[in-house]
Amino acid sequence: MKRILTLVALVLAFIAPAAAQNTTGQKINKKNLVIKEWNTDPRSGKRVLDHVTTYDADGKKLEEIEYNSEGQKWRKRYEYAPGAEGKCVKESVYNERNRLETVKKYEYNEFGRKKTQYNYNAKGKLLTVKVFEYITEDA
Repeated sequence: MKRILTLVALVLAFIAPAAAQNTTGQKINKKNLVIKEWNTDPRSGKRVLDHVTTYDADGKKLEEIEYNSEGQKWRKRYEYAPGAEGKCVKESVYNERNRLETVKKYEYNEFGRKKTQYNYNAKGKLLTVKVFEYITEDA
């Protein structure tokens, strides 16, 4: 079993960077795109859905769903505010029963980088605050 997991991890490591590019080396247009990732048993050839990522008409990631052998493992929904220059301002995480577990809200600095992340539980109670600090070192 360890060998199979290692093999799958290696294959995904090589496929993932290639998935974002087409055969000419250019990035794929993600507008209205749905990417499905499948795990395949090498002996039986049986395919099992592993992950689905959905993009909207503007190419922004709308949703990710991770699956296991029993069905949905988790789901994330992404929201973008008008004028946020395409930055995700809210991420909602749902459990295997499709119930809201956590919400992350993001603020960005003047350079478009994450400044603050607020983590809430399903009832809206603030759990933690993460502050991002960017330090550059001059050569």
